[in-house]
Amino acid sequence: MRGSIVPVVTPFRNGSLDLDGLAGLVDWQIRSGSHGVSVQGTTGEPGSLSLEERKEVIRAAAAAVDGRVPFVPGSASANHEESIELSRFAQAHGADALLFIAPYYSRPGQEGIYRHFDALAKCVDLPVILYNIPGRTAVNIEIDTVARLKEANDNLIGVKESNKDFEHINRLLHRMGRDFLVYSGIELLCYPILAIGGAGFVSATGNLMPVEVARLYDLVQEGKWLEARELHYHMMTLNDAVFMEINPVPVKTALGMMGKISPEVRLPLAPLSDRNREKLRGILADYGLIR
Repeated sequence: MRGSIVPVVTPFRNGSLDLDGLAGLVDWQIRSGSHGVSVQGTTGEPGSLSLEERKEVIRAAAAAVDGRVPFVPGSASANHEESIELSRFAQAHGADALLFIAPYYSRPGQEGIYRHFDALAKCVDLPVILYNIPGRTAVNIEIDTVARLKEANDNLIGVKESNKDFEHINRLLHRMGRDFLVYSGIELLCYPILAIGGAGFVSATGNLMPVEVARLYDLVQEGKWLEARELHYHMMTLNDAVFMEINPVPVKTALGMMGKISPEVRLPLAPLSDRNREKLRGILADYGLIR
């Protein structure tokens, strides 16, 4: 469960799920060397989907993965009972592990976070990975809470950290041990997290350049740190472009320009601005992703 686990977008066409498009993206990711596939993280717009649509996405993605790489769907939301239902569904439909985002909007304290995750971890017989993204959820999963959850749940194997506080991530690995799987959810921290013992990354940029993002991990595994460092800097402009507006709007726009899917997003997200669209087009051309 290490390496580049790509958070694949959820394609829409004329307002409906484009499950054929999703299957095509998943297959492309695997053929391009991605080490794992995730759906229904932030990049997958889970908040814009109904519970039944989220199940459809999990079912379709699992079928497309077909056991070729680890499949790690996001199965949690701000609604506790819905999170339990979706987690059990994902286990029954081919998930290899589950990704649990911190509860958003309600802004629970650490005790509420603990009880929520503890119940979710105990409702399935799969490895679970917590997803800490304070910039979206307005809550931080504190290290003491992670340690407490690990002590109570043997199936808690790691955390996806989309926390820009690199000191926090260092202290997390120090407290939990280097066998605990910590993944970067911040594109510019993918290389640094590998350097301190991280397990890999869940990078939105992998949607656009899966070969290169997977190669970053592979180079480190081969001990080619200088080549990995140069690749890290080579990817920086695209990493920044992916977040020129709220994720996943730029990613889906880019995939549309590349001819992979329709670039549709659902309200309340809006299409990329005309100014940023032209800027993005130039960046994609510079990287050889479009002509």
